[in-house]
Order: sequence, then C-alpha cells, then structure tokens
Amino acid sequence: MKDFVCALFVGLLCLSVPMATIDTPPKVQVYSRLPAEWEKANTFICHASGFHPPEITIELLRDGEELLGANQSDLAFEENWHYHLTKHVLFSPSEGQVYACRVTHMGRPNTYVLGWYLPPL
Repeated sequence: MKDFVCALFVGLLCLSVPMATIDTPPKVQVYSRLPAEWEKANTFICHASGFHPPEITIELLRDGEELLGANQSDLAFEENWHYHLTKHVLFSPSEGQVYACRVTHMGRPNTYVLGWYLPPL
C-alpha cells in the first residue's frame, strides 16, 4: 500500500509539471507614473505579468521608434512559475505623439498604446 501511495504521488507530481509549462500570454499594463500633462516630465511604464515561459521582450515606443535610456526590472516569477517584468523610461509627452509598449512573447508581438488623452494645447 505504501508503494502504491508513493507511486500515485509521483504520478500526480509529474502531471502537475506540464500544466505549469503551458504557454500563457502576458497581461500587459501601460501607464504613466503621474497624471499626464503636456511637456511635463513623467515616467512611462509597461508591466507584463502572468506569462510563461519567460521568453519575452518589452520595447517602449514613441511614434513607433524605440525610446532610448529605458530601465528594466529583473525577471521575477510568481506562483505556478508565471513571470512578471517591468520596463520604464522618463518622458515629456508632446501633443500628437503616440506612446506605446510592444511586448513580444514567444515570438508573437503585441502593441499596447498608452491610454490617456490630453486636450490640444
């Protein structure tokens, strides 16, 4: 009986490992640290969470071009071996510019636009 229980436990453990390795796309949040104001210094942030496997890149974009000087957190894992990653950069938004975050997970890119609106100057 003891051997049966041990074998059953090992079998269940083996079944749970593949479940944790199923591809899970990231949940992405794009936001600024402070409320938006034209020409005011702010921080543009992109946070990806809940993804697996950890093969991911985050690019912060202004009008489709990557912003230089961005900083990225270390890749960290959550429960069930899902991961999270944050990238941010200082910016001063100007009227007409479009800020976005391009997240590529497992070779599949998705672009998320910074979602606040400011009236014209």
